[in-house]
Amino acid sequence: MNINLIGVPIFFGSDRKGVDEGPDKLRSKNVAKIIEKHGNNVYDLGNLHVRKLDENLKFSSHKKMKYIDEILEVNTNLAHQVYCSLKANCFPFVIGGDHSLGLGSISGSSKFYDNLGVIWIDAHGDINTHETTPSGNVHGMPLASAMGFGFEKLVNLYYSGPKIKKENVFIIGARDLDEGELAFIKKLNLNVWTTKAIKENGIKNTVEDVISRIRKRNLSNIHLSLDIDVLDKNLVPGTGTPVRDGLNVDETKNILEALISTKLIRSMDVVEFNPLLDEKDETLNNTLELIDCCFSYL
Repeated sequence: MNINLIGVPIFFGSDRKGVDEGPDKLRSKNVAKIIEKHGNNVYDLGNLHVRKLDENLKFSSHKKMKYIDEILEVNTNLAHQVYCSLKANCFPFVIGGDHSLGLGSISGSSKFYDNLGVIWIDAHGDINTHETTPSGNVHGMPLASAMGFGFEKLVNLYYSGPKIKKENVFIIGARDLDEGELAFIKKLNLNVWTTKAIKENGIKNTVEDVISRIRKRNLSNIHLSLDIDVLDKNLVPGTGTPVRDGLNVDETKNILEALISTKLIRSMDVVEFNPLLDEKDETLNNTLELIDCCFSYL
């Protein structure tokens, strides 16, 4: 398989520096060779340009969302790079950077594939809008925006209108949800498997349920978005919003193995690795182990 490796060194969505260094840190530890060892050709397209902005101006474009103009610019460029990768019969593998980039990845994939499905593996729902966000951090909004809810410019990024149907979204591992997100999940009847539910029902039953719902929707093309904070906070000190009571590495690998073995995954991103917060490369090594797992089954 031909893999386009796309780095997105952005911290604007999380408003915490260091996550922008994630792509180059992963490269320094031979992430391309890890992917190549599974029989793939890797074309490293480098990092997208992210323009600088004085932190004092973070709310200069919108009073409730930080760095919104810069985030829109980066995501628009990312969407086109993902779309062009798919047009060239390449698999776009995006490394971040914070999870605000998920909107760009989804937008590019959804322009290429009709009726795209999205699997969102994350401790957070990322389904806030500018009206519900408690922080103003846009990395908590990409999935809502992709479904057509929230700030108009985010909803209409790259092309007008929603990018995915709410029925085609599958959130796995959530355990830190804001009040607005909980109300949103209930109102839209979203497909959500919390970490607590996964632990109670078991990995096998959970994944079977996810795949069953995917099959019922007749989805044949899926974007997989992996936020490393789905892991327990003790395993990922190098991430900006760690949450306790998460999955362990083996549990996460089992989920990824089952989902990727469906052969429905067409694009992917891995986000929220912050080298500046890491301790003894624990987060780095766990992230690389998960990436290795993904490409061994892709």
